[in-house]
Amino acid sequence: MPATRPTEGTNRTRATSPAEVISQARELHRRAVEIGHAGRYTQENRLLRRALALLESVGPSDSIDWIRTRARILITVAFAEAESGTLAQGLAQLDALRPEVEAVTDEAIRAELLGAIDGNHAGLLLRSGRYEESIPLLDSSISHNERNLELGTDDLPRLINALAASLSNRGLAYLEIGRIEPAFINLNRAITIGQDNDLPMRVAYVHHLLGDLYQRAGDIPEALRYYQLAERDYLELAPFMLPRLRIDQAQALISAGLADEVAKHLDDVLPQMQVERVQQDLAEAELMRATAALMEDNLSLGRKLANSARRRFKRRGSDAWAAVAALIGLRVDVAQAWRGKRIPASLPARASQLADELTSVRLMDEAAIARTLAARLEVRRGNIAEAKSLLGALSRPGPLTPIEQRMLLRLTRAELAAAEGNRRQAFAQARAGLGDLGRARDRMGGLELVSATAIHGQELGDLAVRLVLDGGDSTAEARRMFGWLEQTRAQMYRYEPVSGIDDPQLVELIAEIRNLGYALRQAKLDGRPTTRLRSRYAERQRAAMRLGWHAASRWGKPRPVADFADVLTQLGSGALVSFAVSGGAMLAVVLTEGRVQLVRLGSAAQATENAMRLQADLNAMAPDHLPEPLFNAISTSARKHAAALDAQLMRPLAALTGDLVIVPTRALYAVPWGALDSLRSRPVVVAPSATAWLAASRSPVHSGHTALVRGPGLSAAIGEIDKLAAHYEKATLLAGPDATSFRVLESLDGASLVHIAAHGEHEAENALFSRLELVDGALFAHELARLERPPRQVVLAACELALHRIRPGDEALGFAGALLAGGVGTVVAAASRVGDLPAAAAMDDYHRALAAGSSPAVALAEAVAVDPLRRPFVCLGS
Repeated sequence: MPATRPTEGTNRTRATSPAEVISQARELHRRAVEIGHAGRYTQENRLLRRALALLESVGPSDSIDWIRTRARILITVAFAEAESGTLAQGLAQLDALRPEVEAVTDEAIRAELLGAIDGNHAGLLLRSGRYEESIPLLDSSISHNERNLELGTDDLPRLINALAASLSNRGLAYLEIGRIEPAFINLNRAITIGQDNDLPMRVAYVHHLLGDLYQRAGDIPEALRYYQLAERDYLELAPFMLPRLRIDQAQALISAGLADEVAKHLDDVLPQMQVERVQQDLAEAELMRATAALMEDNLSLGRKLANSARRRFKRRGSDAWAAVAALIGLRVDVAQAWRGKRIPASLPARASQLADELTSVRLMDEAAIARTLAARLEVRRGNIAEAKSLLGALSRPGPLTPIEQRMLLRLTRAELAAAEGNRRQAFAQARAGLGDLGRARDRMGGLELVSATAIHGQELGDLAVRLVLDGGDSTAEARRMFGWLEQTRAQMYRYEPVSGIDDPQLVELIAEIRNLGYALRQAKLDGRPTTRLRSRYAERQRAAMRLGWHAASRWGKPRPVADFADVLTQLGSGALVSFAVSGGAMLAVVLTEGRVQLVRLGSAAQATENAMRLQADLNAMAPDHLPEPLFNAISTSARKHAAALDAQLMRPLAALTGDLVIVPTRALYAVPWGALDSLRSRPVVVAPSATAWLAASRSPVHSGHTALVRGPGLSAAIGEIDKLAAHYEKATLLAGPDATSFRVLESLDGASLVHIAAHGEHEAENALFSRLELVDGALFAHELARLERPPRQVVLAACELALHRIRPGDEALGFAGALLAGGVGTVVAAASRVGDLPAAAAMDDYHRALAAGSSPAVALAEAVAVDPLRRPFVCLGS
């Protein structure tokens, strides 16, 4: 029977044999699958229809090739209809095909095609969140594939790949219902088949699923490592899989508290996903982005994206996913209502109804979250009996319960206990919750992950602080406050640093970033275009950050939280002031002369505004040669804000004597304390926490070398290094071509003192890429983990490198923060921008006093007192 083969762009036809028609149909099918991977479903469907029409022109046929080809095309049609239309449409296509395949007389071909139908049917259910329903179908698919192997096949590679795919998906299904052991067994068998049969795409996909497995098990660094392996292979073999991978990476980062990274991560891929219109992946990405917006308190964006995701899931018939999107929408509305004076009765009722809906689709963790939210809302409304009933119906969290769910439950139980007047039980719940969070943090790798987890405990810590304040200002309550502050702030500084982290891939990547930064700087100087360089620089930074999340494996062994008695002993005749904010109030816990007291210091908003305005003024007056009228105006404003901070924060503590340790909070990290009149000429050390200060104070003092470094482009500093060298007999000087990133990093290792005069920049959006500019490019904070023996003291005569990015829980990241977390005892750095001339003069005075035997805090106090506003240096650490 003659057939016609349409040729795109022409009306020509030609007669072909049945074998040729089948071959042409297979080619159209191959092209359709390729186009479908890019989300171009209209074109895919057009090609699939053409392929079917070709086959119909020579059939129906008893030819095995014809039957097999038609069945595989119809399976692809089912998948395409489910993706571009609804799940029901796709499943209907498969249901219609099944009787035809069951009628095939050749047992091997029947087993092959039934395995393919069952495997794809299960795949569609998996994508729609119907995990338990998919497992019997995957069992059947695997059984058919294994039977096909026994009977023999003329297409062994396809059969092996199908078997590995079904094993992978069965592993995924078990994982999603919380059965880790069978999930691991199936995934290991799949990856073994993939490796033994040279199936790199299958291996990449199993790496992806192993990332999901470790994420569910709470091992975020290991999850991110497997995602990185999958990403490496997907980039080469299957770029169409990258959006799905990005969603799962985003989920891992959400668990780690890195909402800002998730936002950047998904904002990069959402536009392309919207163009490709892969509805399931797009909806899941919107859902993750909504979650990140909720964590960042961007409620309007969170609501918009959650609603959009829910509509997409509903259109696809993905009811389980639609319920999850509704849960995110509920959480946004709860956050909004929490800010008001009253909780509407409809909100807890809605939460309970959603909990029932989630239970009906067997999403038990999500149902528990909804029910816990309902209980929390009832506590706020004063319906204690109803709240207790809701909480009593909840199952005990299991080993795989996500940390954010555990923290919400602990918070709600603590609030319930507080509402009943049971402060002891409220504190017990808070303590247990922070213990859960600490165990999750202990499994993290890299400073970014360790610091970010604090977001999950912020509300619980805030509640504990409020409960302490409600108890009054007695010594007992002051001690209790000190303990809670130490448990909830700056936890990344509790870890004993791991030395010598030197991942070759990360080292190579950072070297590339350094070279790109150097090229970017030269292009700016030459007036050449920089768009492509900027894009590549940002992309490589993100890649290094992702690699750094798991390259370090674990940051270090956690130290115990400092006991106030130990801190008092170490202080001797000095004092420690630990600032905190509760509600709108600023307060301080003061340790001095063997006692602890709680001092209330007025409005937190007022202190924050004055701190920010002072920093802005100091930045504005930093240039060396400002016109005198402008300089006078700015300095007058700076003195006013410094005086206001002094009056609010330090005057009430005027009775304190001796050396002073300050633990700041939030905006107070940017305060140059020597600029406050009460602290002029007074030795002050700034520490992220009392625990961090105590650890740094007790670290062994080693005898090492002194290194003096001069970076490029500092005209006033040219003579500075020579002056400083006069204070030290055997100092190593690195200047000009010797001041490379490698040589400077080498000089930091094992030193007693390293002074670095170089331009520096704090990177607010990516704190571990805060940098010093050296002759060959930047030295990044990220690289400091490579040090085997951290130096005892580092002086940064550079711009604003005492600044930190402050995350929830007062987790401070930046160049100086990375040094302190890495084991450096003392860091001297500027809290704001500083001019070259005042920096050089301050450093000369500082080193003269240091060389004469003064401690860093004493030497710096004397140097800063000469011109406090133009010398905004602080002594960090111990």
